[in-house]
Amino acid sequence: MKGPDVNPENEMPHQIDFSKGTRGLHHIPPGARVLMPVSIERSVWEYFSGKAKERGLEVSELVTEVLKRDIEITETLK
Repeated sequence: MKGPDVNPENEMPHQIDFSKGTRGLHHIPPGARVLMPVSIERSVWEYFSGKAKERGLEVSELVTEVLKRDIEITETLK
């Protein structure tokens, strides 16, 4: 993408029109894996880290599984 409106150092346009954008709105394709940073207490991390290791999973996989189960329970109880 070369042209007069492009910054030669990083090939990005000098100006991008965000006038029709929505702050904080992100498109996440269905089925996409999204990695979001979260802060959790050390004791909780250690618990899940140990359980994930026992099951041969990544910590993020186990936490996602637990959160999905929690959502399912919460929605069932509504």
